[in-house]
Amino acid sequence: MGKTYEMLSDGMRRLKSGVDVVVGVVETHGRRETEALIAGHEVIPRRQIDHAGISLGEMDLDAILERQPQLALVDELAHSNAPGSRHPKRYQDVEELLDAGIDVYSTINIQHIESLNDVVASFTHVRVRETVPDSILETAEIEVVDILPDELIERLKEGKVYIPAEATRALSHFFSKSNLTALRELALRRAAQAIDTQMLDYVRAHALAGSFAVGERVVVAVSEQPSAPGLVRAAKRLADALKAPWTAVHIETRRAQAFSDEERKALADTLALASRLGAATASIPAENVVEGLRSFAADAHATQIVIGKSSRSWWFELRHGSVVDRLVRDIGSVAVHVLPSDDDLAPPRSGHSTRAAWGKPADYLWSALTIAAMTAAGRLLLEVIDLGNIALLYLVPVMFAAATYGLRAGLFAGLVSSLAYNFFFLPPTGTLTVNNPENVISILVLLGVAIVTSQFAARVRGQADLAQSSARQNAALAGFSRQLTSAASQDDLIQAICAEIARLLDVRTVMLLPSDSGPALRAAYPPDDRLQELERAAAQWAMNNAQPAGRGSSTLTASDWLFHPLRTQRGVLGVLGLARDDAREPLRSDQTPLLMSLLDQAAIALDRMALEEEMQGARQIHERDRLRSALLSSVSHDLRTPLTTIMSAAQELRKQQPSALLDTIEGEAQRLNRFVANLLDMARVEAGALPMRIEPTDLFDAVASAIGDTRQSLVNHEVRIDIPSDIPLVRVDPVLLHHCLINLLDNAGRYGEPDTPVTISGKQVADAILLSVIDEGPGIPVGAETRVFDTFTRLEGSDRVKHGTGLGLAIVKGFAEAMGLGVDASTNSEPRGACFTLRIPEHLIISDFPGEPLS
Repeated sequence: MGKTYEMLSDGMRRLKSGVDVVVGVVETHGRRETEALIAGHEVIPRRQIDHAGISLGEMDLDAILERQPQLALVDELAHSNAPGSRHPKRYQDVEELLDAGIDVYSTINIQHIESLNDVVASFTHVRVRETVPDSILETAEIEVVDILPDELIERLKEGKVYIPAEATRALSHFFSKSNLTALRELALRRAAQAIDTQMLDYVRAHALAGSFAVGERVVVAVSEQPSAPGLVRAAKRLADALKAPWTAVHIETRRAQAFSDEERKALADTLALASRLGAATASIPAENVVEGLRSFAADAHATQIVIGKSSRSWWFELRHGSVVDRLVRDIGSVAVHVLPSDDDLAPPRSGHSTRAAWGKPADYLWSALTIAAMTAAGRLLLEVIDLGNIALLYLVPVMFAAATYGLRAGLFAGLVSSLAYNFFFLPPTGTLTVNNPENVISILVLLGVAIVTSQFAARVRGQADLAQSSARQNAALAGFSRQLTSAASQDDLIQAICAEIARLLDVRTVMLLPSDSGPALRAAYPPDDRLQELERAAAQWAMNNAQPAGRGSSTLTASDWLFHPLRTQRGVLGVLGLARDDAREPLRSDQTPLLMSLLDQAAIALDRMALEEEMQGARQIHERDRLRSALLSSVSHDLRTPLTTIMSAAQELRKQQPSALLDTIEGEAQRLNRFVANLLDMARVEAGALPMRIEPTDLFDAVASAIGDTRQSLVNHEVRIDIPSDIPLVRVDPVLLHHCLINLLDNAGRYGEPDTPVTISGKQVADAILLSVIDEGPGIPVGAETRVFDTFTRLEGSDRVKHGTGLGLAIVKGFAEAMGLGVDASTNSEPRGACFTLRIPEHLIISDFPGEPLS
């Protein structure tokens, strides 16, 4: 739609402004307007690469590096370079130019972005094979070259994009109006996403304030309230409507310490729900909700905040204020979505929570004893210090109570200190009567100072508790990570996971991994744990559904164990089970965030270990294949010399005295020679060392030549050729195609029933030419159509059980794929027999229209 045209136009403008610009490579596709724009640019000549007998022109990377321009114009970033180039992909050439300090203008279609490959294929039904990684866009400055779908369709019809024959096919397939509209939307959204990411990196690096609402980012504030799950679902709907990332955040204040177990569990369930719906989750310690939420929104550059409005009494708002009102007033340019809640219909907080907020009786007893100690000290010091200074002594128990036991204990200490000061020190002593008005002021000042001091001390204590809790969790995670990284094998890793989680959470643990017979117990702590059928059923459900199951969850709650899945991008790797000896719920609600972090680390460590074992297995397979190829090559070469001698001797003896025995010797020697040739060919296939010379080939001539070379194998069979006389020429290697046909005909001659025909059929379909070799025999078992092409494979119960090495069909597959052909096997029903088909794709067919077809 004009990307190359726009690139050349921008290059010309830069050239006229004094920038040193060269054309590295430009594909004009025969468009006159594009070719005209190249005039005036310095063009670096292409480097010619010989591949399979064809000369291919590629960008000369070394010439551009030697020339060292300021700007290079490089078309078609997703292009795959010809074999023999320094890099397999053109975008890698561009990266080398950038590393050398050369700026690059390039072009790319949205369907060539790696992360969008599946999305594009889902509605175009075309899988684009040439892709570039998304990191290319993340480091580039993007200019979207956009055009309306109707205008692009007009350009296609006018032949401005492809030649007329290709344009007609394009309009009926890939470039339909619906596809173009979807591709256009993808391009605009992906460009906006890349620009938004670059903007965020910049503002964070330069510590710039503001939301910078180029792309939407949603934050939802959650709490322990029953309405929190509704807020999460509303935020999910908002994020989906905006196509925006979103985060669920809980602001952890001092009041979180007084949460009951039910409230902690409700909060953990809400955060888990947000995570399942695709949100990032966070728990941020802060002095109050407004400050914490405002700070988090600024760090995340949020543009939308979702928060709930709870029904509070006037007395509560008088004491604490309205979080929503303060947030709307102080948040700045961020949009705030306030949703009503029905928290007033929820059951009141339990008495246990209320008692926990007031503290233990012992807290007040120790506070009273401290006041008594200060009173005794004051009585002893009354003769040496002024009465007014005695009041200062009572600040000590107030600060001690507030800092040690909390705000309420501090207020209690302040009130009791005022009464004690009045009773023991202010005349008339021994009563609570105050005669001197100045003493009334002293009492009020002491009480006020005590209250303020209690609040400050309690606030500092709360912040210290939050920091200490966060530090303990971070230390636990760091220690857990060290234990996992030190594991040398999967068994050691699994045992370390169980032992560390059991120690940190004070529970019993088991680890189960998938197996053919269901979840298999691989580790336990303590080691003697055994699971009943109900526990195994809960583990299986957790593994299948990637959700917790067992006691404390919503599924199979009769189980004594709680099972959590270990999830990664590759799926569920296993499940971790937790239980307690006292039959209580395995997990306290306040332990849920720590467990989730531990499970994430454990899943990552298991995934890493599995990948390492797979890589080790792949290296062993590679080494085994290398040794096998070397053995095949060595044995086949060593056999070739004595075989040649045997065949020559047999031919000389036949000249002197012909006999049937000599015919047998020569025939078997020739058969063994074919086996040796197959060994050599297989070694070349596996080593990737197949020399090819691609040239136009007549399929009828290729079939006739192959029949002549396999006449001994086909001696008991009539050969029928069903190939149209007007079938097009194809671009293949005639030698490799000859080998493919020889092996297929030899296979049909040896394994077809005696005195049955062997048919060679050729036909042209919409996008390929199909060349089939068909015999009449038992056929191929169902499900073995692919396995029959494996090396050294001979299938029982089929027509593949005759004498042979099991290499012929594997060689056919290797040679066909080297030429870009497809090959498959099937069984005909009437007459019954095996059918092997070579599929020659459209781009290898020589048609009446020159040029490359649409990819």
